[in-house]
This record gives sequence, C-alpha cells and structure tokens, in this order.
Amino acid sequence: MPEGLIDKIDREHLPRHIAIIMDGNGRWAEEKGQDRLYGHFHGVESVRNIVEGSAELGIEYLTLYAFSTENWDRPQQEVEGLMSLLVETIRKEVPTLNKNHIRLHVIGDLNMLPAFAQAELQEALELTSQNTGLNLIMALSYSSRWELVNAVKNIGQDIKAGKIDPETICQETLQQYLTTSKFPDPELMIRTSGEYRISNFLLYQLAYAELYFTNTRWPDFRKENLYEAIIDFQGRERRFGKTGQQIQEETQLA
Repeated sequence: MPEGLIDKIDREHLPRHIAIIMDGNGRWAEEKGQDRLYGHFHGVESVRNIVEGSAELGIEYLTLYAFSTENWDRPQQEVEGLMSLLVETIRKEVPTLNKNHIRLHVIGDLNMLPAFAQAELQEALELTSQNTGLNLIMALSYSSRWELVNAVKNIGQDIKAGKIDPETICQETLQQYLTTSKFPDPELMIRTSGEYRISNFLLYQLAYAELYFTNTRWPDFRKENLYEAIIDFQGRERRFGKTGQQIQEETQLA
C-alpha cells in the first residue's frame, strides 16, 4: 500500500457511520487448504485492526455484519464453531474495548443465540455501556427482512393498544421501531471479497449510503484498505436526489 494513505483523508468530512459486510473468510481458508473455521479465526484479527483504525480516525459508528439469520443454515460444525469463537472473542476483547473507550452494541434476533452466548453478550454490553468513544455495533443473527417484519408487528401491537394513530405513521415512526433506532444511518457501506450485493443487510438504513466493493477477502482487510474506501467515499458527490448544481449552491451558502 502507498505510504501516507491516511494523510489523504479529509478529517473534516469523515463518514459518521461505516457499515461492513465481512465476507470471504471461508473462501480465504479454502484457498489455503484449510477448513472454513480457520478463515473465521483469522477474520477476528481483521476486526481488531479495523475497529482500531476506525477509532483512531474518529469514526463515531461502525457496524459489522458478523452473522446473519441465514447463516444458521450452514453446516452445524461451522455454526457451533462460530458461536464459540464469538463468545471467546467478546470475553477477551472487553478490556481492550474499555481501554479504548469503545462501546459495544448488538442488533439482531438474539433469542436465536445459545444461552451461553446471550449471557456473554449481555455482560459485555453492560461492561462497556459507559464508554463514550466509537460505537461498535455487531449485527448477530441479523437480517433486514426480519428487522422490518419485527418493526411492523410492534407497530401493529401499539396501534391495537391505542398508542399510535395509524394516520400519523411516517418514516420517523418506522425508524423508532428498528433495531438501529439509536444510531444514524450508515453513509458508507463496504463489502469485501468481490461480491456485489447487500445480502439482507440494513436494507432500509442503506437507502442513501455510498457502496464500496473490494475483492480483498476479509482476513486480508486492514487499515490501509479502510483508508482507501474512505478516500473513495470522499471523492463522491452525495446528492440525495438533488442535482449537483443544487448541492454546490448549498455548499457555497453554508
């Protein structure tokens, strides 16, 4: 990687929230003649590196797609290995998270997780709850369609209970019922390993995110790759449905 890549980043225009689909662990391992869990194990080091890099830059929110609801359909050995790795990693990383003032959050259908994993997660959430630095959001047993269906069910229950007037429902209403209600929408979404799809990840929240795809497998993804994605993001014009001229005029008036 070119030296000084980080110096090309405009610190005044960082994406407030970055979301990452960490793809390619299994293929990375298979290419090395190893089983898929070997790739997931090495993917943990990438998580550490990217969390550290995000915190150093001053990114406020980082969401990592760690395990989807569809991943439960993978071979039992891989699922059980992933759960064990998840719990072991969280247990080990809490002191480092606290040292770096990183607050952990989790989104997803956590009821599907084994009881021991739920307990470890809850403890980690409590132990980091007072931290005021980077908000690290782990998407575990998560899918966007599950999230949206769950939100609609809860809205329906509150309408039935008389807490909501259906005529007043708007985008902000739905936003309040999503698992991400406490966080701003991602501005940059990164997917590794050369796949060009969203895979049921934050479908509502990514409406105006800039999408960045790289062929790099997740276990090989490091800070320099993150810097490249941010530099690419900063070179784009974010119009939100407006024309480029309107954006330029608004910028000049600001």
